[in-house]
Parts: sequence; C-alpha cells; structure tokens
Amino acid sequence: MILTVTLNPALDDTYEVPDVRFGEVNRVAAVHRRPGGKGVNVARVLHGLGHEVTAAGLAGGVAGRRIEEGLASLGVPASFTRTSGESRRTVTVVGAEVTVFNEPGPAVTGEEWAAFLGGYERLAGDAAVVVLSGSLPPGVPPDAYAELARRAPAPVILDADGEPLRLGLAGRPAVVKPNAGELARATGVRDPAAGIRLLRDAGAGAVVASLGADGVLAWTPDGLLRAALDRPETGNPTGSGDALAAGLAAGLAEGLPWPERLRNAVALAACSVRSPVAGEVDAGELPALLSRVAVRTEEGHAARSHE
Repeated sequence: MILTVTLNPALDDTYEVPDVRFGEVNRVAAVHRRPGGKGVNVARVLHGLGHEVTAAGLAGGVAGRRIEEGLASLGVPASFTRTSGESRRTVTVVGAEVTVFNEPGPAVTGEEWAAFLGGYERLAGDAAVVVLSGSLPPGVPPDAYAELARRAPAPVILDADGEPLRLGLAGRPAVVKPNAGELARATGVRDPAAGIRLLRDAGAGAVVASLGADGVLAWTPDGLLRAALDRPETGNPTGSGDALAAGLAAGLAEGLPWPERLRNAVALAACSVRSPVAGEVDAGELPALLSRVAVRTEEGHAARSHE
C-alpha cells in the first residue's frame, strides 16, 4: 500500500474559461469539482492506475466532509483526522493560461495534530511508500514533515516548498521532489544541478527536480540523470507535479531501476497535463507518451545512457 499525506487538503474547483477577461464578467464553459491538495491528487492518480493507496490527512467542516465524500465516490480509500476548522478551497481557472487561487487553510490545534500522529503511525506501519505533499496549515509545526519521515518505517517521498521542505530534509526522506522554483527557494542558488547537490548534502536520499519543458533532473544512485519528452505537452500543468510524484512512488514501491522510474514518472506527468483536472490521467495515453521520453546521463557524471 502507498500512503499519501495531505495536511492541507482542498475542495478544488476548476473552471474552464476559453477567453478569460479579468475585470469583466466571464462565462464558464465547464466546472470540475474534485477533492484536491497535492497528496490527494497523488492518491487519485495512483488509484486510477490500479495501485493500492490510502489518502490520509486533516479535514474539517463542510469542505472537509465533501473532500472525504469525493474520495469515497471515486473509490479512493481515505483516513482523515477531523479538525474543528474548515478545510480550504482552491479555484483553478483554465483558459489560454492557467490561474490558481489557493486559500491558506484552517488553524490546527495541538490536540488535533496529536490525534493525526497517532493514526499516521498505524497507517505508515502498513505502507510500502509514504508520500508527504503540499503546504502546512496554520498550527502544524513547521518541521512536521521531518517528524513524519522519522516515524515512517517505509521510504518517504517529500514534495513541499519553503520552510517545510528545508526542515523536512532532517527526516532524511528517500526522495525529494521540488520544482524549479521550490529548488531555488530551498537552496538559494539558480543552477538546478548545484541546488540538487545541496539538497542531497542536507539529507535527501535522491532528488528529482521538475524543470518544466526541460523535463526532470535527478540525482540518483545511477548518477545525475535527465528525463524529458521529445517535445512539451500543452494543457493544464496544475497537478503535473503530483502525477510525477505518483509515478516516483509507484516505481519505488515496485523496485524499478531509476531510469525506468523516471521514464514512467515523466510520461505520467505529461499525461496529466492533457487533463483539464488535476489528479486525473487517461492510462490509455501512457504507452505513446512513454515512447517519447528519453533518459540520459548528464555530462561529467558516471552512469550509463538510457535511451
């Protein structure tokens, strides 16, 4: 079982608006309402591909109940600790560009955090991989991810930003998955390869940095590898990083070698870009996308080239 943790889940509304005009009245062509948050999206992708997964986290109020009900309607097993505060909502507007509005989330009490930790330890004991994703709501300790990583017997994938990412490295996660902005903010350097090395030195077992159209750059036991499509996909990139994390989690659980793990994860991220809704992929599109992903060793690092 793969366990995903979303401490700040959201009820996610996606509006398709072909020609957005800010400052004017816009007519929405289609509305998609789903349970969201980074770890929830990871769980939905994994479930859609047939993997055994459990989504855990904190949820409260009407929005929290709707998140849980939405996961149940999709058949995704979930175990959320209830909070007194109302879970947040997010709004994504998909047009010629993609605009996202993220609420901060509810304040979490010390008693609620302690209750979550008790349930988390039971779930983590049965997991093959644990994925820790997303922002922390107010009241959750800033080093929460380090604590959760230490309490997990299984390897941990960490996908976070800012202080939660920097402090989370102390838990020595097996894989850290920043995007380019998160990598720069965590390390203070612009060069991705240098930033990746800094995260490795700070405690990450491996680092997979998603670099948009340039694919991913990964420091792994096989060396510094780059995986990328022959040409970028266009669509809604919201959630593509979550699909990438899902692919890494599946590959880790299955014991795949790193080049194959990266190839699958990049293809899955590209597949998610084609969907208007984060957390959803069409598995039938994966074989064609896989054939378009090349994985190679970066110059100056000892490992084989994998084409």
